[in-house]
Amino acid sequence: MPDRPYILLESRWKTVRSTDYDAAMLPWGAVEAHNLHLPHGTDVIQSEFIAAESARIAWDRGARVLVLPTVPFGVNTGQLAIRGDINMNPSTQLAVLRDVVESLAHQGFRKLVVLNGHGGNEFKPMIRELQPKFPKLFMCLVNWYQTVPLGIFFRDTGEHGSEMETSNLLVIAPELVLPLAEAGEGRLRPFRLEGLKSGTAWAPRDWLKATADTGIGNPAEASAEKGRKYLTAVSEKIGAFLIELAKADPDCLYEG
Repeated sequence: MPDRPYILLESRWKTVRSTDYDAAMLPWGAVEAHNLHLPHGTDVIQSEFIAAESARIAWDRGARVLVLPTVPFGVNTGQLAIRGDINMNPSTQLAVLRDVVESLAHQGFRKLVVLNGHGGNEFKPMIRELQPKFPKLFMCLVNWYQTVPLGIFFRDTGEHGSEMETSNLLVIAPELVLPLAEAGEGRLRPFRLEGLKSGTAWAPRDWLKATADTGIGNPAEASAEKGRKYLTAVSEKIGAFLIELAKADPDCLYEG
């Protein structure tokens, strides 16, 4: 395995104690079913890969970003009936994030990026709550799946166990992907209420009622080629932000 000094789990105290890190990055995923052909750890696998690749890009250009271990559990309150889907409530996530933030702030870190890979996780209110309590540690959020428009790379832009996620896994961990002939169509059953369908109102989905195979989005046209192009674009976009963040003075983030 090549030396990756930007990955905390692979780093040694000899190196960590002498490195002046510009920022830390905390990947966060979820454990949940992803259609019939992808592993339950899809969100964790993607987030770990994108975090590492983005940090590598930044590190190669002089930005010292430290990737923390990925938090595997996400908010899955609408999927409790699906065997193997593990829920971590938002209040628990806040407690976990607070402990990580407190550790980093105590050690003198000045910048933290939460890299989110699960749509059910909502970190904005948590960061809003924690920021004034730790004013010397700048915190920000990146939802990696929102950084690059899916339509550039994929015909079907579904959100879960979809063409995008299947293409990604065909690159990152192809041995964990079953043949596409075994995948479900990922058809979403929409709400009956027009207000919920149009976005006027919002309610959490009961996953087993909203989809027959736990997928949302048809993965039929997924390919490793699409995954490579998409993952490269996402990692380069986030890597560029990490480089910019590394150079920034957290006390001077506004123009004028």
